[in-house]
Amino acid sequence: MYSKNDDPAGGGDRPPSKFKASGLRSRHLCAHVLVAAWVVLTLTAASIQQTLPVARWLAIHLFLLGAATTAIVVWSEHFAVAMLHARLPDRRWSNARLAGVNTGTLGVLAGVRADLAVLTGVGCALLITAIAAHLVVLVRMGRGALGGRLAPIADYYRAAAAALIIGAVLGWLLATGKAGPQHYSGLKLAHVHVTLLGWIGLPVLGTLFMLWPTVLGVRMAERTTRLARWVLALTGGGLLTAVAGLSAGWRPAAACSVACYAAGVAVAAQLFARTVRGRPAISAAAAWMLAAATGWLCVGVTADLVLLVAQPLDKVRDDIGSLLPVLLVGLVAQVLIGALTYLLPIVLSSGPKERASLRAVLERGWVARLSALNLGVALLPLPLSGPLRTAGMLLAGGAGAAFLALVVRVLVRSGRGLLHDAEQGGASRRPVLWGTVAGTVLIVLAVLVANSGGDTSPEASAAGAAGAGAGTTRTVAVTLADMRIHPARIEVAAGTALKLKVTNTDAQRHDLRVEDGPTTPMLAQGHTRTLDLGPVTENREAWCTLPGHRAAGMTMDIVVAGAADGASAHDGHSMTATTGGALDLSADFTKGWKQRTATLAPAPGGTVHKVELHAARTTVEVAPGVKQQMWTFGGTAPGPTLHGKVGDVFEVTLVNDDPSMGHGIDFHAGSLAPDKPMRTIPPGKRLVYRFRAEKAGAWLYHCSTAPMLQHMGNGMYGAVITDPPGLPKVDHEYVLVSSELYLGTPGSTAQVTKMRQNAPDAWVFNGVADQYEQRPLKVKAGERARFWVIAAGPSDGIAFHIVGTVFDTVYKEGAYLLKPSQAGGSQVLDLVTAQGGFVETTFPEAGHYAFVDHDMRHAEAGAHGMVEVSG
Repeated sequence: MYSKNDDPAGGGDRPPSKFKASGLRSRHLCAHVLVAAWVVLTLTAASIQQTLPVARWLAIHLFLLGAATTAIVVWSEHFAVAMLHARLPDRRWSNARLAGVNTGTLGVLAGVRADLAVLTGVGCALLITAIAAHLVVLVRMGRGALGGRLAPIADYYRAAAAALIIGAVLGWLLATGKAGPQHYSGLKLAHVHVTLLGWIGLPVLGTLFMLWPTVLGVRMAERTTRLARWVLALTGGGLLTAVAGLSAGWRPAAACSVACYAAGVAVAAQLFARTVRGRPAISAAAAWMLAAATGWLCVGVTADLVLLVAQPLDKVRDDIGSLLPVLLVGLVAQVLIGALTYLLPIVLSSGPKERASLRAVLERGWVARLSALNLGVALLPLPLSGPLRTAGMLLAGGAGAAFLALVVRVLVRSGRGLLHDAEQGGASRRPVLWGTVAGTVLIVLAVLVANSGGDTSPEASAAGAAGAGAGTTRTVAVTLADMRIHPARIEVAAGTALKLKVTNTDAQRHDLRVEDGPTTPMLAQGHTRTLDLGPVTENREAWCTLPGHRAAGMTMDIVVAGAADGASAHDGHSMTATTGGALDLSADFTKGWKQRTATLAPAPGGTVHKVELHAARTTVEVAPGVKQQMWTFGGTAPGPTLHGKVGDVFEVTLVNDDPSMGHGIDFHAGSLAPDKPMRTIPPGKRLVYRFRAEKAGAWLYHCSTAPMLQHMGNGMYGAVITDPPGLPKVDHEYVLVSSELYLGTPGSTAQVTKMRQNAPDAWVFNGVADQYEQRPLKVKAGERARFWVIAAGPSDGIAFHIVGTVFDTVYKEGAYLLKPSQAGGSQVLDLVTAQGGFVETTFPEAGHYAFVDHDMRHAEAGAHGMVEVSG
């Protein structure tokens, strides 16, 4: 059987011999344990402050990356040496890895706090490098080591290191906005799971296989080694597939994987429960705390599984925040407190008598502290009123603070030995002093972070400045939703006293911080807070401070009229896009604006259709409140839609009314030598273009003058619809021409650069972003509709989709791909640039059916609309 003397943690109530054999002796362990303990207080202080979400984020990551990570790196290396009976790693390299972990952590925290993507990336890279080196050391320990019954537990530490590397990569994607808003929910959930359940959960679970019977003072169960392998397979494998599923947005796969993880935890918990014997434990306080921590792990994983099964990922992303106190305080902090209650007396004492004395100090009032801590944890995730939630924070924080006070008392009792070693020049305990100093620094840092966030008083803004708006007060309603701030731009006269009435309409929590000005607290859905900026005299930016939200485009510009804001008075439009090219699509169109009709007019009678198109520069509203000079055919962009039947002749007279530029025209529906009909004509000239529509289809026409990228990118394109023979009638027939929108002076260097880089300000249907969202197409339930779609580009195609419907007819590039008589259905009409076709569907019931370009970059930037179906 397994004896106490063989226990790597020092089974029984004797000092563990492996502590002395390990290169991570008590002096080294104690230094980092104290850093971890002090950061428990930083988390408590930040929680009690109830301050900015970014401060809470920093406090949580300071605790997990600074405290828990340091503790796990140190203790996992120590326990791996003991359990594998391996050689001691070179201490210099161990110290270098710890320095890398802590330096990388500081880089990440500082980079996110200052919104410096480069610093955040460097910090992540350093952290990943240090943990990768730690993983290499753990792997090398297993080669040639003697091993033992507990050797499989080292695999938990290796799996945990790999989890932190994955978590750091995901964290970098989130913090820098590289993930994009469309992937934010899945990647954030993957980051939370791999960090808490992987980097924290796996080493805790693995260590408990050894630490739990040691604290109880009983023999380890015979089946422990076999079950430890099974538990790791379930938890590690389940976590890996859960992270993959969440990252890809596959909720069912993620839920099944978390169920595997939960099964592994349940197996371990059952083993721990059966290990309990009737006799008293060596440390009842430590045993109860470790048991409670394991219970909270079971509760947290079970609740997580329920959320994944019952709700979409966006909702899980918001609700999982209520589980963080359970896992952070109930599991992580309580495991640290329980383990230190048992281990600190062993580390700091010189004999059994002193060890018993120190343990008695640490266990004072443990029943009350245990009850307060766990009652506080139970209250925190519940949807309770403010006073009850505050009571939960105070209970949990008070229990943690009480334990730290006892730790200080233990250190004071051991102070003579510490000072004696330091005076003798012996390095055996000097790091404990440095650990205490480091912990104090971390407390000061956390308190400063918890109280940061800018002055929310009016005096914090540019009060007292005079300008054209002096004496004027303006209040602007601001909404936070869909990873965007609406309006994205506010323009005021200099000196205007500006107030922002900020409302979060999103299911996710957000805040709003104004540059050099006030900040809202974190706002839940439906909550409102007013910010008083005072007199505004210079341009400012405002943004959501949650990590990654600013980088993903959740920003707003406050612009003083007449000040340099990066938009030229000659840009050709009255409002520019915000940083990152985001338009305020929730704003209203100007008074009197009318959307372009999408209805396809019937083909005119006769077989010859004469049309006159005037090429001219026209200022049009291309997005809500945004007017842009466009190059147009017939005064609109796109130009008029031409409609006919196979065999009809189109006689198009092009008149160039542009005073300074030549233009031509190219009809894809015609088949003829392009030399003369597609030539460029100078200003004031006319050109007759005659062609026969010999083939059916949805055709593009556009300006034929070079550079065509600029002429098409500025609006010179349109559609020709040639009906296939025998085309049945439908209740509604629409034409949607998709294209890209480039703001700026037509032909300017800035605009052309965006065109060449394929970086439009928006993607649009029929020339205007969001027009059919605010002015929906209207049909009745049961009616059949045909949607002709042409991809005008000039660079991007389209994946046309209508949410809530299935297409039973698909016609693309002159051929039917699907007819109603066939059993199949279609979800998307995919067209590359210059292609066209149509789809048909019947709307089954009343409701609102969104149509989008299913390339979500395009849909979120203007290529979406709505079909309103009445009963």
